Amino acid sequence: MTWIKPSFLWLMERSNWGHKAGQEHILAVRITRQGWEEALCHAVLTSPDKGAYRDHADWQQQFANALVQVQWDPERSLRGASLDYGSIQVGLSRHLIEKFVNEWTVEIKDYTAVARKMYDLIKRGEAEKAKRFLPKEKTYPVNADIARRLGMKR
Repeated sequence: MTWIKPSFLWLMERSNWGHKAGQEHILAVRITRQGWEEALCHAVLTSPDKGAYRDHADWQQQFANALVQVQWDPERSLRGASLDYGSIQVGLSRHLIEKFVNEWTVEIKDYTAVARKMYDLIKRGEAEKAKRFLPKEKTYPVNADIARRLGMKR
């Protein structure tokens, strides 16, 4: 699986601001809307959700054949605290990775230096200054069918 983690702050918590071994580089990968929608249309939750599947057997069958997996983790604050809403993590199976790389990806930016600068500011007690470097993020609108299947509360 190749995981897409759209939340910058969730990724900072997970990678310890790019200091965790094997996660030293922070890349912003911009993909097409069409690619993102295709991924979400193929997605199955990593654990069953009563509102998304008829029953456990239905979820098991869909999960076994999933091209894309979705899991929800608590969103993070600038200082890494869990927030009361979720951050989506989207895992692409090997069947879609070539498409992700060759068709969906339109830009890759290296955010490593920005992440390190923000981390240093936070460590020095200057979190307000660090906030100025946060990438712009906004809520992504999805249709009702995708929202139901992915356990999104509307």
